[in-house]
Amino acid sequence: MIPEKLKEIMKQDGVVAIATLGADGPHMVNTWNSYLRISPDERLFIPAGFMHKTEANVAYNPDVLITLGSSKVEGLHGAGAGFLIKGKATFVTSGPDFDFMKETFSWLRATLAVTIESATQTW
Repeated sequence: MIPEKLKEIMKQDGVVAIATLGADGPHMVNTWNSYLRISPDERLFIPAGFMHKTEANVAYNPDVLITLGSSKVEGLHGAGAGFLIKGKATFVTSGPDFDFMKETFSWLRATLAVTIESATQTW
């Protein structure tokens, strides 16, 4: 189950970092908190306009680490909250998951779909 605090962070301005590991090492890419969506089965959907290196890495190794936060959400020790998400990712270029994201993000070429294995509040 996705924590309510994480859902609250997703509604705020902020940067999301997505880390993947490919044959030639680690890679990171960013997006915005407000771009994230949650599917009915609680996968995390991220619109991919480019993310070609991320896609190649996910084909090699589907493990992803994602961090996000907001200074506007109450955290563990005062103002500011963040999460570390660990999961398995795939890129979706057609079908209902793609269409769902395309309705909001006309510019996307794929949906990065992440099955969340853990979502840990870090601050």
